[in-house]
Amino acid sequence: MIKELVHDPIFLAQSSEPADESDMQTAQDLLDTITAHKEACVGMAANMIGVLKRIIVFANGNGEFEIMYNPEIVKCSGAFQTEEGCLSLLGDPRPVKRFKSIKVKFQNAEFKERFKTFTGFTAQIIQHEIDHCNGILI
Repeated sequence: MIKELVHDPIFLAQSSEPADESDMQTAQDLLDTITAHKEACVGMAANMIGVLKRIIVFANGNGEFEIMYNPEIVKCSGAFQTEEGCLSLLGDPRPVKRFKSIKVKFQNAEFKERFKTFTGFTAQIIQHEIDHCNGILI
């Protein structure tokens, strides 16, 4: 189901709780919501639709959106400065530090633990969404 986007910075600044298999509907709602906003959005975290769970969806570079439960960056390299915007935050893009390459520990859509390295724009999207899970606003 397509959900309303949350714009409250106090709510968005809260850390999210670990997700489990009972949160699969939230992941589906995230997919439905990002699909409805695909012209302006390449990633979303569950708190953006009002759910404080560690779930993200992101454009994987292959024209599809991918789900991650409980993502955690375990390695990063190639720091750089950039600017990002966010559907949940009003105003112009803001400066932020990102990494060109990240290794992420996460659970996939079947809740199997995985490790995967991401680079470039996909890595940047994932970093932004993990920040959401940690209550970090750009």
